Amino acid sequence: MACTDPCVSIHPYFRAPAGREQEVMERCQQFVDRTAQEPLCLYYGFSRAGNTFHCREGYQGAAGALAHLENVGEMLEKFLQLCELTKLEVHGPAAELEKLRPALSALPVEFFELQMGFRR
Repeated sequence: MACTDPCVSIHPYFRAPAGREQEVMERCQQFVDRTAQEPLCLYYGFSRAGNTFHCREGYQGAAGALAHLENVGEMLEKFLQLCELTKLEVHGPAAELEKLRPALSALPVEFFELQMGFRR
């Protein structure tokens, strides 16, 4: 099945230090507030399991993901001083992933190439 969905989704997982989960939640809210202004963001939010936080985020192609990284770059640097990035996945069409590789090369990222599917 052919897939014409250009969506790029990013899936980072962070581990919060014991006792600092509330501070992490407050920072997550700051990310949500800032990201809400991005026109190429399709969805964005955080979920939590104990002291592990996951950011569920999707963008209109690599352009949307790159705009997001530029928008929150400084915040992300500070966040990574507080939390440990334990896993990072990026999912999307091969052509869009190629545009993202240079910007994410310093992170321990695993790229997943979209093979088939649809989005309504």
